[in-house]
Parts: sequence; C-alpha cells; structure tokens
Amino acid sequence: MDTIKGTPLDILNKVWGHLQFRPLQEEIIQAVLYRKDVVALLPTGGGKSVCFQVPALATEGLCLVISPLIALMKDQVEQLTRKGIKAVAIYSGLSLREIDIALDNCVYGKVKFLYISPERLQTEIFKERVQKMNIALLAVDEAHCISQWGYDFRPHYLRIAELKTLLPEIRTIALTASANKRVVDDIIDKLQLRDTSIFRKSFRRDNLSYSVRTTEDKSAKLLEILDHVPGSAIVYASTRKDTKTICQALIQHKISADFYHGGLDSKTRSMKQDQWISGRVRVMVATNAFGMGIDKPDVRTVVHMSPPLSLEAYYQEAGRAGRDGQRAYAVLLHHRADPDSLRKKVAQYYPSLDFIKHVYQCLANHYKIAVGSNAGESFDFDLVSFSENYNMHHLEVYYALRILDDEGFIELNEGFYRPSKVLINFDHQKLYEFQISNAAFDPLVKGLLRAYGGELFSDFVRIQEHKLASFLKLPVKEVYSGLHAMDRLKVIEYERHKDDPQLSFTTHRWDAKELPIERKRIEERKKTNLSKVDDLVHY
Repeated sequence: MDTIKGTPLDILNKVWGHLQFRPLQEEIIQAVLYRKDVVALLPTGGGKSVCFQVPALATEGLCLVISPLIALMKDQVEQLTRKGIKAVAIYSGLSLREIDIALDNCVYGKVKFLYISPERLQTEIFKERVQKMNIALLAVDEAHCISQWGYDFRPHYLRIAELKTLLPEIRTIALTASANKRVVDDIIDKLQLRDTSIFRKSFRRDNLSYSVRTTEDKSAKLLEILDHVPGSAIVYASTRKDTKTICQALIQHKISADFYHGGLDSKTRSMKQDQWISGRVRVMVATNAFGMGIDKPDVRTVVHMSPPLSLEAYYQEAGRAGRDGQRAYAVLLHHRADPDSLRKKVAQYYPSLDFIKHVYQCLANHYKIAVGSNAGESFDFDLVSFSENYNMHHLEVYYALRILDDEGFIELNEGFYRPSKVLINFDHQKLYEFQISNAAFDPLVKGLLRAYGGELFSDFVRIQEHKLASFLKLPVKEVYSGLHAMDRLKVIEYERHKDDPQLSFTTHRWDAKELPIERKRIEERKKTNLSKVDDLVHY
C-alpha cells in the first residue's frame, strides 16, 4: 500500500498544504509512530482526524477507522479521495455486493483507509476479511461512546476490543472531544489499551462566554440576544416542528433565518447548510442533527431554546461558537418547567420490552423476512408510514428502533444522499460479445466506458445519469431504462441514487419472542441518563 515519505510535517504540508501543526497534533502523531497506544482529547474543531491520518500515511498498511457518524465518514472519504488517497467506507445502505468489493479492495487493492461503523464489526464477512488485511493502525473516533458514563454511549463500541483477538499486535489511537477522567479510564479499559499515552488539550476557551438565562418568554429573550449580538448564529430547538416555528418568528422580525433537521432530504439540507456557511443566511434554527463536522469559525452566538440531555452534549453544541478565537456567546434559555420535561423525555427513550419486541415483529412482517434470514440486508425505511401502517405513534417507534439499534439487531440511519453507482459484471470479451448480439445497448455501454473508464470492471463507480444522457445525446429516461435493463440481464449492477433513510438487519432475523435484549443493561442506561439530567439541572 502506498506510503508518503518524509517527516510528519512534510506529509502535512504535501497533503493538506499546512505549514505547521495545531497544538498537540505533532506530539500525538509521534507517539503513534513510536507504536504506543494513544488517547487523544482535543476539542471540537481541534483537528483530530489529522492525528491518525498522518501516521497512517507514513506507515505501510491500512488504517481501520471506526466511527458512528456516517456523514463524517462519507465526508472524510471524499476529502481523502480528492487528494488522491484511496479510502472507502462501509455503513448501512450499501448492498452486500458493494460491501464485498470494498472489503476485497482492502485485502488486495491499495486502500489506505477503511472507515466502518461499529455495528459492522460483528458481521461474518468483515470478521473473515479483516484477518487478511495488513492493518497498521486502529483509530477509534468518538471514543467516549464506549463508556456508559460518556456522552452518547453506544453498546456496539464494547465489541471493538474483540478485534484484538483477531489482530493482537495492532496499535490503537482513541480520539474524543468529550471525556472526563472516569470516561478516559473506561476507554483504556474497554479498548484494552497498553502502555497508553494520554494527550489532553485544555478545553478552556477564554473567548467563549457561557451563560444561563431564566425566562418565562424564551422567544422574546432570543430576539433580545440576536439584537444585541450581531453575526452568525445557531439556535438549537428540541423538535423538528419547533425549528420551523422559531425560524418563521425570526423572519417576521426581519432576521435572516432558516431551519434544519434530519427529516429534510439531503439536497435541501446541503443547500440550507451552504447558505448559512456562506453568510447568505444569518441564523440557523436546528435540531442537534446540525453542526457535526461543520467547520464555520465565525459563529458568534449559540442559543439553546431547550436544554439537551447532558452537560457533554451542551458543551459540544455550544462549542461551535467562536472557533476563530474572537468573542462569542453560548446561552442556555431556561424555564422552570424544563427539568421535569427532561426527565420525562429520558423516560420516553426507554419503552417496554414488549413494545420493543412488537416493533421488531412488525419490521419482519413489513419486509416479509423469515426467521433466520436476511443478516446484512438493507431496506428503504419511512418511519411515519411504517408507524401509521401498524397503528403506532412514530416517536414511540423511533425510540424502540434506537434500542434495537443499540442492542445490535438493526442499524438505522437518517436519510443521506447516495449517488448512483455501476459495476460491470462481464469481462472485456464477454461484454464485447454482449454488445455485438444486443446492438440496442451498444451506445450506452460505450458511453459508460468512455465517461468512466476501466475501473467499472473492478469496482462500483459513481455515475450521473443526466451527464451520461447529455454525452450520448439521449433522453435521460432512456439512460435510466437502459441501465435497469442491463441490471436485470446481469450485465451490470446498477445502484440507483437514493435519499431515503436506511434500515439494516445486522443479525439474522430472530423470533421476536426470543429476542435477547438485556433488560438490566437498558435499566442501567436509563439510570445513567437520568443522572446526567440531574447534573445539567444543577449546572
């Protein structure tokens, strides 16, 4: 696999164009290169990815990156690919064939970075292939997810240590922006780190003012804050409906605003995000789906209309203000009814086991899945229509799905745009024979090869049907129908673009009555989350 010669600073300059490292980055990278296990605590925006990408590029072998954030995985893979570095990501929504080829390329190709969600570590196809890969470094992003005391605990992270039995000599770097001493100790224990170097950058930011404002009228207080503090702002609201309502109220008061939540299609989300980042929109009113991975340094104000469920979540979201080092403000608006609302919300997050099993059974009925089948298969999923179809409230269903996800039975992700992809199944000779005997498809085959090249024979390649139609001077409908027809004939595999949420069965389908959910673990998580609410209320 390709490596880049030179010092870490040479690599930083050659790949990223930076002349110097940010604080602690170089020390972390040197520790990794000295083959030590590392825990790196850097604030949001502190450049965590460089801490594993640079040593990986300096070393023979592949870097396996575990992350729970699909949007960030896709973003980093695209950034590395644009720099000429081979990287792939595996997450729910990919076909089994796409996953198979991606893993093969990690074994036999020149892939340098494999990004994978923690749920995928337990699949048989991954466990079988990973032992054939030349893995030099394991990077665990959002490492606080491994601790029940950390922000956003995810039980799948507890299985990461099982990789050590398959790869006993692998060195590990765990990265997080949110961990106290108890969580750091948990990370070291649960990941089975040895001779660990811990790097912690101070999270104190003198330019960022934190304050809580108790008020009976949060809307009026918000207007007052935005009138007094000019510049870009994020306003966090607790529900999708609230984002739109607050946005409309701001616009009525002649404040440039837009709203954002996970229920919007990816094209709309991307458009809204770009308008805010460019400054064409001043205020983004959003759920906590907004902000992760967005690097806008000149945010002057972050206002929370309602408190999140933990101090860690609040710190991470509020910390999106003032990354340029200039004066900025984080304001939490508080009403005397908020503490009770928070505790009720935590209670809602944990429906009864009977209801969870009922939802699982409904999923099996919905997709007509027999007991023992369908491990790894993904489906388009519409939460609202599914809930209505089975006479359930969509929020209650969502909370049940989240527990099924946490317990490792399914994987659910919000909608994100997946471009169309094509893989040619035939070799060159067989494809030529197909073109001779099926002249109607000949222009489309030639168009694909001219536009996208020989990589189509070995890997799924992104295509754009409209551009292909323009190149061939054909109606786009003919291109779609031709691609579908060749897919049915098994000449190609055609994955048409999609924007729907995806639901995957990560294990074989269980008999719902026998579903092995750990009641005790769920009760412990509920108790921990209630304790975090108490900490926030105390703050």
